[in-house]
Amino acid sequence: MTRIFLDLHALQTVPPSNLNRDDTGAPKTAVYGGVPRARVSSQAWKRAIRTYFRDEHLLDPGELGVRTKKVVELLADRIEGLDDAVGRERALLLADETVKAAGLKTEIPKRKADQAKKDGEAEPAPESKYLVFLSSRQLDGLARLALDGADDITAHFKNKDNKARAKEIADTRHSVDIALFGRMVADAADINVDAGVQVAHALSVHRVDNEADYYTAVDDENTDEETGAGMIGTIEFNSATLYRYAALGVHQLAENLGQGLRKDEPRTEPVRRAVEAFVHSFIASLPTGKINTFGHHTQPDAVVVKLRTSRPLSYVAAFEDPVRSDGGGHLRDACDRLAAYAQDAERAYGAADTTPAWILRIGPGTQKLAALGTETDTLAELVQAVGQAVAERLEKPA
Repeated sequence: MTRIFLDLHALQTVPPSNLNRDDTGAPKTAVYGGVPRARVSSQAWKRAIRTYFRDEHLLDPGELGVRTKKVVELLADRIEGLDDAVGRERALLLADETVKAAGLKTEIPKRKADQAKKDGEAEPAPESKYLVFLSSRQLDGLARLALDGADDITAHFKNKDNKARAKEIADTRHSVDIALFGRMVADAADINVDAGVQVAHALSVHRVDNEADYYTAVDDENTDEETGAGMIGTIEFNSATLYRYAALGVHQLAENLGQGLRKDEPRTEPVRRAVEAFVHSFIASLPTGKINTFGHHTQPDAVVVKLRTSRPLSYVAAFEDPVRSDGGGHLRDACDRLAAYAQDAERAYGAADTTPAWILRIGPGTQKLAALGTETDTLAELVQAVGQAVAERLEKPA
């Protein structure tokens, strides 16, 4: 298949906030262009994208996966759902043996085991040693395989064909989120999945210095004689205009997805749905760190989406020299910089005739970005246009 990439660029302004904290509780930062910048890690925004899929019902639940250490309990639930006569204890045993047959290591967490013993409770269920990402269809397949060997699960998986089947189930019919973000299992590399998308750390286009808010809380039951606060503290925050970028390898996504969830649908349809869900979620999702404190509910002011067959191209170098505000904000200058750099970069390295682009923007300060592609009026219109273009490109012969 011809390599097909979607480049997604967004400029998003956030007010005082702490979207993504470091180990000290301060907003994450990075030095770029010789000055400190606000930063939101790729992991934080990928988590927001994944939860947005589910919260906003962008995809059928059967097309999504679960990332957990509690994979044995999760699989036991599926086994009991298929045969409620199995019983919980037996379901956990079947699930544990099946998970191990698929190549995943499990153990009973010592801390939980010690606490259960102290409390006089039953031994807790085994857990995987690491977070495991499995699709709904993979869990269902493993549950059916476990029940096939319910009479003697140990002997069942001594059969090489059954053990191979367990690995095959764990490595086929991936969910959309696994196909997008990949899966890495250190001690079972044969079921790893190469990510279909790369998400950059969001960086402010300008210099940012963190600030600290000193706050107090008053005890509601204090009398007039009881002065002072019931609690005091500080929290660090910053505000920024962020440049966000992601590169979606449509060809890798298509390979990862393989057979779609629904029968009798065109081969491009699962990919189109996944692409549309990702584009929508990348634009609209938002990390929720300290959101109750700061209420930083913003959407991107400008979005540029490019469809290309050459390698991905970030425009972050437009902001290597930080934008400097004259008191009128950073967004307008950031849009002007992005428009100029994108045109120069595409002229030098791009292929304008094979890289259609779509623009979604808000306000007069984003006007210069209109020259970069076809303007869309709404997020829904942008998502539909991109999904249709991807499907058409996939249908062309290699």
